[in-house]
Amino acid sequence: MRVDKYLKVSRLIKRRSVARDVCAGEKVSVNGRTAKPAAEVKPGDVLTVHMRGRVLEVRVLATPENVRAEAAASLYEILREEKN
Repeated sequence: MRVDKYLKVSRLIKRRSVARDVCAGEKVSVNGRTAKPAAEVKPGDVLTVHMRGRVLEVRVLATPENVRAEAAASLYEILREEKN
């Protein structure tokens, strides 16, 4: 699954267009490497998102095409969350 779509489906970012812009601005990395919006993510990958003075690091647990809002948090495990 594309990283921009995953960020939207998992509800880490509300809109895919915003997720695409964040990725294009080099604010997202997959396994330590800067990710473009079309970068592929799979279960086990570690995503790091730098946005609005916040750093969020999560491990991808699942990559379904769509999911209900109540189950979105089950798609990832938070490893680190910092606010600057």
